[in-house]
Amino acid sequence: MKKEYKDKLMWAAQNKAELSSLNNKLKKTKPNKLDEVAHRSHDNAFKKIDCLQCANCCKTISPAIYERDIDRLAKHLRIKPSAFIDAYLLKDEVGDYVMKSQPCPFLDSENYCMVYESRPTACREYPHTDRKRFFQLLDLSLKNTEICPAVADVFQELKKVYS
Repeated sequence: MKKEYKDKLMWAAQNKAELSSLNNKLKKTKPNKLDEVAHRSHDNAFKKIDCLQCANCCKTISPAIYERDIDRLAKHLRIKPSAFIDAYLLKDEVGDYVMKSQPCPFLDSENYCMVYESRPTACREYPHTDRKRFFQLLDLSLKNTEICPAVADVFQELKKVYS
């Protein structure tokens, strides 16, 4: 991972209490322009950050895998859904399917996803900072500041606007 990406994650970890306070304030106040600010920040972050230079999400966390994801991935791999579950998945503490291991078994040595066209919905939508009603995803996004440098960048901008 590039040093500048590590620095962004370190900034988020060092400012966790302050970001948590901001997060709580945003959840309470639900500012009218929050989506606009978050989406603009998301777009700006991804002008500077190349996921292929990072892939920290694929290396450290597992998305929830839904039945439609299992079917799509099994079809892509030309195996039965039950074989896909047995080979790659387990149920987490809340009963969602997740990958058995990290890094993701479909991440190659150059940070490319070997099942990109069929990747799970949560992977398609990650890091969720461009979703509508962003205030509903604030807690998840706060956690993601320590995983994804782009989310740390978004929170840095939110801090400037809303602190």
